[in-house]
Amino acid sequence: MAARNESGTGQTSRRRFLIQSSTALTSGAALTARAGTQGKQVIAYVGAGANKGKGIHMFHQNPADGSLTPWKNLTDVRSPGSLVFHPNKKFLYATTSGRSRGDRMGTVTAMAVAPDGDLRVLNVAPCGGSGPAHIGIHPTGRYVFTANYGDGTIGMVPVKDDGSVGDPTDVQRIEKKDLGSQPAKNAPPGSFAISGHDAPHAHMAFCDPTGKFVLLSDLATDRIYVYQVDVANGKLKPGQFPWVQAANGDGPRHFTFSRDAKFVYSLNEEGSTVDCMTWNASSGELKIIQTLSTLPKGFEGTNYPSVIMISADGKFLYCANRLYDSVALFALNQSDGRMRAVNHYWTHGAYPRHFNMDPAGSFFYVLHSNSDNITVFKVNKKNGALTFANKWYGVGSPAHIEFLAI
Repeated sequence: MAARNESGTGQTSRRRFLIQSSTALTSGAALTARAGTQGKQVIAYVGAGANKGKGIHMFHQNPADGSLTPWKNLTDVRSPGSLVFHPNKKFLYATTSGRSRGDRMGTVTAMAVAPDGDLRVLNVAPCGGSGPAHIGIHPTGRYVFTANYGDGTIGMVPVKDDGSVGDPTDVQRIEKKDLGSQPAKNAPPGSFAISGHDAPHAHMAFCDPTGKFVLLSDLATDRIYVYQVDVANGKLKPGQFPWVQAANGDGPRHFTFSRDAKFVYSLNEEGSTVDCMTWNASSGELKIIQTLSTLPKGFEGTNYPSVIMISADGKFLYCANRLYDSVALFALNQSDGRMRAVNHYWTHGAYPRHFNMDPAGSFFYVLHSNSDNITVFKVNKKNGALTFANKWYGVGSPAHIEFLAI
């Protein structure tokens, strides 16, 4: 396989595209790189969706080489597609599928985390919509929020004192009248990434660091919605600036806050782009200031970006490309938030749906939904580069990975 140069030029076939350099960093989806993890046991929790996955797979991580040793499999959690820990790390929550109380509403499964990291199901409650795609949690731990892809809703689900979840206290629905259109303005030539604009499809729900707002991305309206959170009454209402509009057809999917919470980076699934936005923590206003492609110059064809993450030191941004099967690396300007494309790294699998870093920020784990495996990369903390560690771990339809140091 030929090495790819820093500019990303040359043969774009993913099978010929090896990765150059070595890339670094600690990261964000787990808000990782926590101090004091040395000497602690690190456990990886992998939610596996569809019929192949069979629940939550637990692994012990070797912090020296990044290897994973299978430990347990909690099989009575049905298709856990997204995971989030409670701020106290004593509870884990997952979006789950299947019937709830006789209907087809999606669900939230609450689990207790034992001192050794083992999981025990506490209860299952409706999430307020169908096809939940993502779960986020309020900084206080009093509510979880679900982005429900099936019907374009956000559910606000209360967390009880014992960690279990109750029925939704509020559900907000995106209006179909605001649908965008296809094809995506920024999509590469020859792209057939044109699905999902038939009806609202919420993709991610995540609070700002203060907990005053929760943001909801929607593929079909090409918007990120901003809701004010009423913690006391368990209610949501549109913010003063209720949405930011991405380019036509781009399809916002996942987003992340910068470490200083001054910027938001939004990954667009159908435009194969990432938007840099300013964030006003007082008013809840988002403004797009820069848009870059997640693909190398000259790429043509179809690609679906999936997940985005910022390194723990805030200097690097990572985005996954499905079909091109790469992780794109961007360097971030610490003063104005703007992005600079650095490199692409082949993920050594098919259709990378999720990735994350271990708590030390030393290893980068990529989950592939089509090739049913996890691949491991060594992180260079100085320049953000990734080097493949020649490790694969088979898991059916892996969807989400989180780490916990105990």
